[in-house]
Amino acid sequence: MYFDYMVEKETETSTEEVTSFLKLPVYTREGTYVGHVRNVFLDMDEKCVSSLLVTNTNPSLVEGTVDVAIPYRWVNAVSDIVVLSHFPERVTTKKKAEKTEEESSEIIDTIE
Repeated sequence: MYFDYMVEKETETSTEEVTSFLKLPVYTREGTYVGHVRNVFLDMDEKCVSSLLVTNTNPSLVEGTVDVAIPYRWVNAVSDIVVLSHFPERVTTKKKAEKTEEESSEIIDTIE
């Protein structure tokens, strides 16, 4: 499947193939590995990328190495890698009192 969506930054606007983001490694500005892009979330109304779903996350940054959705506004640069302009020191998961077996197998946290 092929999608073109607008990728807007402060000074430039370009059209990128959304699938070009998949499997790219993601790093903080300081060079710490965060994970790699598993999926791209799109804002259909605005026709732009809203966030990147990052998987295989670094256990020193993300509790339980769960997948996290990173707001696209935190992305500083995209080329052979994705460089973030911001990422929290530590991401922790919220514990639910009761989880069904299906819910516990697919945990995705959104960072805001």
